[in-house]
Amino acid sequence: MENPLKRIRSIANYQFGRGVGEKLFPENVEIVYSKRTGRIRYVYLNGKRLATLRPMDGFFSLSIEGAKRIVEDRIPAKCIVMVKNEVSKFIAEGGDVFAMHVVKADGEIRPRDEVIVVNEKWEVLAVGRAVLSGDEMIAFKTGVAVKVRRGALEET
Repeated sequence: MENPLKRIRSIANYQFGRGVGEKLFPENVEIVYSKRTGRIRYVYLNGKRLATLRPMDGFFSLSIEGAKRIVEDRIPAKCIVMVKNEVSKFIAEGGDVFAMHVVKADGEIRPRDEVIVVNEKWEVLAVGRAVLSGDEMIAFKTGVAVKVRRGALEET
């Protein structure tokens, strides 16, 4: 049987950038398997969900908690979209990110990628799915850049 920790770390490294797996998933994470399929489903740390492994594509959906672990040490993750400070509250409450508010976005971001939205102070505002590529987020002045799945102020 392969090492599940090694597996989830390598998925995270592939999805978010080299070095992210070790930071996101320390040794003491709890891996929860699907009762129906027996596959890895959720990853928890100290009772808080960090990520969900999506069965459709085998990639992670991050929780706000997981996003904060990636952002806190400024690991050069390829999934970060930075927005203007003045839209922080709107996005943290679950509002979508519009291209006109994007300050920086990694060039490796592709549409449908899982992304972390931060403001200019590097505070995690939301997690969601990219609608545009990173380059398009910067170039375009209209339209939704990131479909927010969960804002930081929505966490319960």
